[in-house]
Amino acid sequence: MKQGTVYKRILLKMSGEALIGKRGFGIDPDTISTIAGEIKEVHDLGVQMAIVIGGGNIYRGIASTSGGIERVTGDYMGMLATVINGLALQANLEQFQCYTRVITAIAMQEIAEPYIRRRAIRHLEKNRILIFVAGTGNPYFTTDSAAALRAMEMKADVLLKATRVEGVFDRDPEEDRSARKLERLTYKEVLDQDLKVMDSTAISLCKDNHLPIIVFNIHQKGNIKNVVMGEKIGSIIRGEK
Repeated sequence: MKQGTVYKRILLKMSGEALIGKRGFGIDPDTISTIAGEIKEVHDLGVQMAIVIGGGNIYRGIASTSGGIERVTGDYMGMLATVINGLALQANLEQFQCYTRVITAIAMQEIAEPYIRRRAIRHLEKNRILIFVAGTGNPYFTTDSAAALRAMEMKADVLLKATRVEGVFDRDPEEDRSARKLERLTYKEVLDQDLKVMDSTAISLCKDNHLPIIVFNIHQKGNIKNVVMGEKIGSIIRGEK
């Protein structure tokens, strides 16, 4: 870790929607290339990085129930969508000469490594960027929960939750312009107020293990770097104030 950064090891949680750009669906080449470049910039600071990526830009498991697909099958389909996103991110990071590993919770040995905790930690120690896909490998668990779980298993210093808004708000800022940004919250406040930051399982996991969460806008250029440099970006969630 170089001087100036406040975190040695981070886990970045990205939604699949972060990759859409202006397309409305799928993966926008310019958007994913820009994100990969910013990840590269942070990695060059000496920060060890793991990433959990969602699949909502391709398929949402929970939404499939309205189309006649049962929840479990839909969730597995969503997990496969995260693999597509993970491989796309890996390809873009390698364009920036980053050493990466895609690590999957569902065995598919021809395209990704199986998740083995000790091996994953060793990859981080060797300065490789980890991209975790397929969630936890279990239905009924979101990629938010997977991010909290992997962050603790990797002994990350912080969980960075990348969104398309500036942080946590008391109401949806995309629907209500009078929504107020909340810069500092406790886990309890998030749970009690049912703020739609991450699902309650993920928040509870972080609470029980004292893992801070920073919620920020990934589409604001330089924000990932600004967060690891300790600037007051977005909203921070931690224990009692």
